[in-house]
Amino acid sequence: MLDALDEARIREIAASPASLRQFLHGLPGVDQVGAEARAATLGTRSIKTTAKAEAIDLAIRMIDLTTLEGQDTPGKVRALCAKARRPDPSDASVPQVAAICVYPDLVTVARDALAGSGIHVASVATGFPSGRTSLAVKLADTRDAVDAGADEVDMVIDRGAFLTGRYTDVLAEIVAVREACVRSDGTRAHLKVILETGELATYDNVRRASWLAMLAGADFIKTSTGKVSPAATPPVTMIMLEAVRDFRDATGRQVGVKPAGGIRTTKDAIKNIVLVNEVAGEDWLSPEWFRLGASSLLNDLLMQRQKLRTGRYAGADYFTLD
Repeated sequence: MLDALDEARIREIAASPASLRQFLHGLPGVDQVGAEARAATLGTRSIKTTAKAEAIDLAIRMIDLTTLEGQDTPGKVRALCAKARRPDPSDASVPQVAAICVYPDLVTVARDALAGSGIHVASVATGFPSGRTSLAVKLADTRDAVDAGADEVDMVIDRGAFLTGRYTDVLAEIVAVREACVRSDGTRAHLKVILETGELATYDNVRRASWLAMLAGADFIKTSTGKVSPAATPPVTMIMLEAVRDFRDATGRQVGVKPAGGIRTTKDAIKNIVLVNEVAGEDWLSPEWFRLGASSLLNDLLMQRQKLRTGRYAGADYFTLD
């Protein structure tokens, strides 16, 4: 159990490279075999029909419906926003998704298309997906997204700095990006910090990066950009859920989790919801605290939902392509 951490103690840890290193390397180590075995066991939990229907609707409400391709166009974003508002035009009972996630230059398009819906607009920033650019460019990228109307910013950490032990550099960059999320009226876009866990090499590094991001003020910690494999594996998501649970126990501040990349089926989504319930707890079972970053998951959820409702599977071409 970690000792209680107040703001003064966090500032003290962050102020010294030696203190930050000592804290991060003093976190409990991850038993790789045990973590993988537990995640696999939780992934086999069966869910009854009624609970499955509720889980499918919850998963839909948790989706950050995403398009992050070089060939993205305003028309594609508007079509995706229409789907976010009404995932199945034939069934008004299907809930809306949590957010649309796009590149900064398409934030205005998404904001206009989603006006009045309550669906958030998220934007990647900071030289996504590599993060290989100067801090000045990263901050400008963030401000562009926020000024365009982004409610949420998904930034990527400097994995090179993290892997070479320059933890204070990573922390300072997150703090600076968080400050760039402040709007002219004093309100702030929420900051999701992408760890790109597929490049962190070990589960211990995943735990350290999770704590580092939270100490820097992240509102969410996110597994991946979706551009690197492996992405959101169950053991990695489980370790990040343990981290947010322990962080809240230590500080009193709750942080969200967003697995992204490789979550394509209803089975994948339900496995993640089970992980949330069993590891972090019910307090994280809402779109406010848990998101699923996905581009192709929604159609499978809609197909499974219709199967539960009617007893028949719709064809793969019944729903619009994302």
